[in-house]
Amino acid sequence: QVQLVESGGGEVQPGGSLRLSCTASGNVFKINSMAWHRQAPGKQREPVAIIVSNPIYADSVKDRFTISRDNAKNTVYLQMSSLKPEDTAVYYCNVEGLTRSLRTFDSWGQGTQVTVSS
Repeated sequence: QVQLVESGGGEVQPGGSLRLSCTASGNVFKINSMAWHRQAPGKQREPVAIIVSNPIYADSVKDRFTISRDNAKNTVYLQMSSLKPEDTAVYYCNVEGLTRSLRTFDSWGQGTQVTVSS
């Protein structure tokens, strides 16, 4: 009973920027990790960035993307800069943590489309 709502996707030209947001709501007691993954057409879903205390990035987005979290809002952000056509994909957020009954949860957002095209 943990819901994730994503926003911020869209279409942008190469070199442009976008900011994705994902907010967790419902039966949330504690959030451990927050992450972004992406899936391009015809490819497997791949991790992009994860943050527990410190962020970790895939090599393909290092120095261009920044993941951050606002614990008070149960929200994770992905600031994407210097976007390339190969960044085109559906982006999914993933949140792991504990419910109020101290059960673990592992929830996924519905996905938001990012298209980088001239």
